Amino acid sequence: MNYAAIKKFDIANGPGVRVSLFVSGCRHKCKNCFNSEAWDFGYGEAFTDDILLELLDALKLDYIEGFSLLGGEPFEPENQECVLKILKTIKEELPNKTIWCYTGFLYDNQLLKGTVGNLDTVKEILSYIDVLVDGKFVEELKSLDLLFRGSSNQRIIDVKKSLTENDVIWLEGVWQRRMGSGNIYEG
Repeated sequence: MNYAAIKKFDIANGPGVRVSLFVSGCRHKCKNCFNSEAWDFGYGEAFTDDILLELLDALKLDYIEGFSLLGGEPFEPENQECVLKILKTIKEELPNKTIWCYTGFLYDNQLLKGTVGNLDTVKEILSYIDVLVDGKFVEELKSLDLLFRGSSNQRIIDVKKSLTENDVIWLEGVWQRRMGSGNIYEG
């Protein structure tokens, strides 16, 4: 797997100061995507064990709230094995750090239905994620009033509760107050 960028002091992709990894490769090709150069699976550099160690070192700092995984598309089948290794390692080494993941795929209608790569791998990846922001970016639904997402169709999902309750459970917190009436998701 290639990656497009690492941000070691990110405040835009989840609460607090975070370390963010932008993977390469995405077939969604959303209109006006902020990271369209990362659509190419060959863009950036190869993700190696040394890069994983670099991420872990950055995450160990006390003021770092957690890790955010973006793209490109982390759940593209070509990226799944490497993403699984990254998330598993982070949760094993730093269990108190939160993991947020952004995907254009839908949690319930695609990821859990087995339509994206290997279902067992996808479920294991999800088991390490605390919060999933799902859904493609839709230019016509873009709003600067939204916190931690680009368009109103995207959902901020509490993955642990959703897996336990076998339903889509939105994450509760300050970011919901900024959603207004545009938080109704139509699949």
